Amino acid sequence: MTPSRTTVEIATQPEVWREAVRTLPRHADALPRRGERVAVIGCGTSWFMAQAYADLREAGGHGETDAFAASRFPFDRRYDRVVALTRSGTTSEVLAVLARLSGTVATGAVTADPTTPVKESADALAVLDFADEESVVQTRFATTALALLRAHLEAEGALPEGVATVARAAEDAELALVRPLEQTVREAEQFTFLGTGWTYGLAQEAGLKMREAAGAWTEAYPAMEYRHGPISITGPGRVAWSFGPLPDGLAEEIRAVGGTLVAGGLDPLAELVLAQRLAVAVAEARGLDPDRPRNLTRSVVLADTGV
Repeated sequence: MTPSRTTVEIATQPEVWREAVRTLPRHADALPRRGERVAVIGCGTSWFMAQAYADLREAGGHGETDAFAASRFPFDRRYDRVVALTRSGTTSEVLAVLARLSGTVATGAVTADPTTPVKESADALAVLDFADEESVVQTRFATTALALLRAHLEAEGALPEGVATVARAAEDAELALVRPLEQTVREAEQFTFLGTGWTYGLAQEAGLKMREAAGAWTEAYPAMEYRHGPISITGPGRVAWSFGPLPDGLAEEIRAVGGTLVAGGLDPLAELVLAQRLAVAVAEARGLDPDRPRNLTRSVVLADTGV
């Protein structure tokens, strides 16, 4: 069976993350300076990557950082820089925010295509064309954008304690590409993804991948919130997947009610690669084509954004 386009792109992630590290010096103009008050915007997957980066940057002491869905950007707040994450460079809500901010605040964009309208909308671009995708469902561009931002914090001496280098994450991603997906996980009826700090954004993205590619019932929560209601749906045939260590006692509670716990111990970004593989596997098992997800297009272009 010929692998899906999405599968092929997932498999390239370790190398494109390494390429992001190699190209970091050329992207300085688009990235935050130490001490700046920064907002990061995106839509869908890019918003979740923005959330992960915002947590990383603040925890590492690089500067106050907020993350917003572009449609929810608070124009009454003051920032030193606004950074947009946009694979296509054509997403309407992102372009509307950049246009409205033009001339009032420094703006940068991380994109895969420098020939699109974002070129005229942002002051500076970080172009990751080597991570561009044909797939509708984002995988490698999103993780490579976060790898670039994470590598920038690493270069600035601002990685939070306990967060590994991108080089180490790429090594773990190679393991994620070959690690077997357990049958109980592949056949589960429901999936809850959990994260702490910066990995909550990754948990949300894992849930989105499962919904987009496989139409699966998924949820995502900060790990400490899981006890406050969501654990009530846990049971046989249902999975709780942790991105990073779980709070004390939570693993035992999940197992006690019959849930399947996934806590692989890989770098959280590599864990996301494993979740991407699961999304494809579940889609194919359900007779769906992960390259042609229902009701989705590669970029959302609107006549009126309302921003």
